[in-house]
Amino acid sequence: MSETLEVIHPRCAGFDVHKETVAVCMRLVEEGGRLRTVVHTYRTETRDLSRLVAWLTSERVTHVAMESTGIYWKPIYNILEEQGKFDEILLCNAQHVRNVPGRKTDVKDCEWLARLLQHGLLKGSFVPPKHVREMRDLTRHRAKLTDQQTAVANRIHKVLQDANVKLSSVASDILGASGRDMIDAIIRGESDPAKLADLARRRLRGKIPDLELALDGRISEHHRFQLEMLMEHVRYLEQLIHKLDVRIAEVMNGGPDRGPPDPPQGAGPLFADVPDLDAPVENATDEPPPLPFDEAVQLLITVPGIKQRTAENVLVEIGTDMKQFPTAKHLASWAGLCPGNDQSAGKRRSGKTRKGSKWLRATLTEAANAAARTKGSYLQAQYHRLYPRRGHGKAITAVSHSILTIAWHMLTTGELYRDLGGDYFTRQNPDRLTKRLIQQLEALGHQVTLAPKQHPEEITA
Repeated sequence: MSETLEVIHPRCAGFDVHKETVAVCMRLVEEGGRLRTVVHTYRTETRDLSRLVAWLTSERVTHVAMESTGIYWKPIYNILEEQGKFDEILLCNAQHVRNVPGRKTDVKDCEWLARLLQHGLLKGSFVPPKHVREMRDLTRHRAKLTDQQTAVANRIHKVLQDANVKLSSVASDILGASGRDMIDAIIRGESDPAKLADLARRRLRGKIPDLELALDGRISEHHRFQLEMLMEHVRYLEQLIHKLDVRIAEVMNGGPDRGPPDPPQGAGPLFADVPDLDAPVENATDEPPPLPFDEAVQLLITVPGIKQRTAENVLVEIGTDMKQFPTAKHLASWAGLCPGNDQSAGKRRSGKTRKGSKWLRATLTEAANAAARTKGSYLQAQYHRLYPRRGHGKAITAVSHSILTIAWHMLTTGELYRDLGGDYFTRQNPDRLTKRLIQQLEALGHQVTLAPKQHPEEITA
């Protein structure tokens, strides 16, 4: 790279971060335009990092850049952020700042980062504020525990099948209230199918004859021991998840107790007529401040497919301040929920989506599957419109993209969600639907003749 490039940041530093050490290259433009480069290596203990910050401060460094290396960047980023003495701290994707092949050392890496930063050639990744990162840790931990809970439930199912107890064939949830009572009774030594079936509650009591057949198994002490251990594990995980739920509610300033905010005075439907969901919001300079987390959660749960926990998981991944993303397209691109742009020689080679946050994608996929089952909603109509041509996977990705776009607009404007309705696409082009239905009837051997519908007053006349 030529040194004749314009210098954007005259006093900057690049970090090459590792588990135990961090190499730092500081590039300073002195009076008269003379360039001074200094490279030091520090250990990553807190005392050495404090010395590093003091060194950078003494040299009046204004901009810092580092690669997102595993989790090792976090303590360094936190210390730099706490000092508040730098104009900008960039966290860069390592794939975007690869060094020249054949010159791969820690010193060369930090020098390369510093040069790119000095000439304004680096683009930082989205790093939410510290309190959002802390909530993100909590929600991701909860997601991991939920996955473990599902794994333990599957193990309980396998033990029951091994004992030839077909409880899952009758009860949709073997860890519901009735299922738990039956499993606890089995652990205590009960094996009479009639007594076990009599523990059913509510609607499941209508299936007592089927339960008696399903619970007539061959249960041994080995099965009881396994079930006892697994049920203890389930209850332990539930306690941890509940503890995290309480903590998340506390951090989000009041949790789910408050109702959804009132819509702004004179606010119409959020997406009226034909919506341009990717257009920037007008009067961006007059945008209101970011919503508090608890209000943002109540706003998002008005969208089909999004419940309390889903809204929390989405918000900790994208934050409530949408100024980081100028348009909904920028947010979708960052999340990896839009088609890739791979084109050469005028030919489009691939439309595969790029990698984004796996946590956000998993949450939105779960919400999209729920929305696709919400009757009479726009999102369900979108799914059924795409599914026959694109398949389940691509249709769900498209619905996930729509949910994220809707979230961007709601967090930007503060307005409630107004559903366009399940007949939205039919209203947009009724002739197209009519033509398709006629073709289907003719394919079945029918001859179709259309006549305009008569109104009641015309029939009376």
